[in-house]
Amino acid sequence: MADIHSKEHRRKNMQAVRSKATKIELQVSKALWHHGVRLRKNVKDLFGKPDFALKKYKIVIFIDSCFWHGCEEHRSIPKTNEEFWMAKINRNKERDNEVDQYYFKEDWNLLRIWEHDLKNDFDYTIQKIIDFIDKSKNKAK
Repeated sequence: MADIHSKEHRRKNMQAVRSKATKIELQVSKALWHHGVRLRKNVKDLFGKPDFALKKYKIVIFIDSCFWHGCEEHRSIPKTNEEFWMAKINRNKERDNEVDQYYFKEDWNLLRIWEHDLKNDFDYTIQKIIDFIDKSKNKAK
C-alpha cells in the first residue's frame, strides 16, 4: 500500500509525535493523581527517562506505545521505508531491554505498561499500577 501523504507531509506528521506528555501519559497521570498517587513525570536524570518515577522508593514506570515499542499484538510497520522502521523499532526494543537490565541490576522496582492494556481496561491497569507502587513501598520499608 502506497503512502497517501507526500514525503513533506509525512515528515511533518512524524515530527509532531511527542516523546513526553502524550495523551495516554496525561490520562494515567490524572488517574493516579485522583487516587492520591504523586509521581515525578519524565525524569531526565534517571536512566531511560522513565515516564513516572518515585526515587525515594526506587520505582520507575514506563508506558510503552504499541507502535514505537514493537508490540507483538498490535505492531504495524509502515510500508514506506520499511527497512528503516524495522531497524528503528528493533533498536527501541533493544534499548528497552538495556533499561530493564539496568534497573534490575540496581535493584529498582520497574513496571512496563503497554498502551493497549490501558485502552482495553483503563481502570484495571491503573489499579495494577497503584498495587505495584504500594507493594514496592512496602518492600522498601
